Amino acid sequence: MNPAAAFGRHSLAGDEAERCLRAAGLDVVVLRRNSMDALREAVDEALHTGTDALVVVGGDGMVHLGVNSLGGTGLPLGIVPVGTGNDVARMLGLPLQDVAGSCARVISALADGGRVLDAGRITAGGRTTWFAGAVSAGFDAAVNERANSWRWPRGSFRYTLAMLRELGSFRAINYTVTADGVTSREGAMLISVANAQSIGGGMRIVPDAAPDDGLLDLFVVKPLSRLAFLAVFPKVFSGRHTSHPAVEIRRVRSVRLAAHNVVAYADGERIGLLPLDIDVVPGALRVLA
Repeated sequence: MNPAAAFGRHSLAGDEAERCLRAAGLDVVVLRRNSMDALREAVDEALHTGTDALVVVGGDGMVHLGVNSLGGTGLPLGIVPVGTGNDVARMLGLPLQDVAGSCARVISALADGGRVLDAGRITAGGRTTWFAGAVSAGFDAAVNERANSWRWPRGSFRYTLAMLRELGSFRAINYTVTADGVTSREGAMLISVANAQSIGGGMRIVPDAAPDDGLLDLFVVKPLSRLAFLAVFPKVFSGRHTSHPAVEIRRVRSVRLAAHNVVAYADGERIGLLPLDIDVVPGALRVLA
């Protein structure tokens, strides 16, 4: 459990989830640490000792931890979404900010085995990172970078304010994109490689994406003026942006992204500077949903 999920507004959610799961007759081992690194170590140790499932309580950062602990193992991941973004939980249709409702889904799925999804895999600098939602490199990642450097304000308003600040200086980026072996140079405001439909707490960048089709959705927004970008941006929340001439979506199995001094995020977690190699691993993740 992550007591800091949603900036601490749901610090008791982990205890509530524990009570719900125990009440259903499950044998629960609670893992709570002071840092994500310590929590990862505790999870790895618990998995090595032996367990039937891992349930994370928090936001997409906790889901990211779970996916990287379980990717390719066949062990199932349960999610109690009480974070700020919760995009993976949205993809799975889980009740948000509802501990009892989410635990009920976990308990029900344990009985029938849950659902098998694809997972994205990032390779960079000799390190492999899994993701369930999306990798972003561009304007949205720059907003994340700026927001994460601030102590105030807290909550989702921090990202709205960071977006407005970032717009003042952001310029289109020159990317080199290799999609399924074909290389092109592309100027773009942002590029995302998605397994799920949304990023950033409900921005439905690829509304038709399916997390179990063996493919990733490559989402590109071509260069736009600030005013044009501001006009199209709100449409992302409803998925009505896809017909805009600056928006391009295509399905791929592998992507290499390269650009100068551009940071990438996966499931809202900082990965590092491009270049990155990204591919899809069909059926790599089992979820209790």
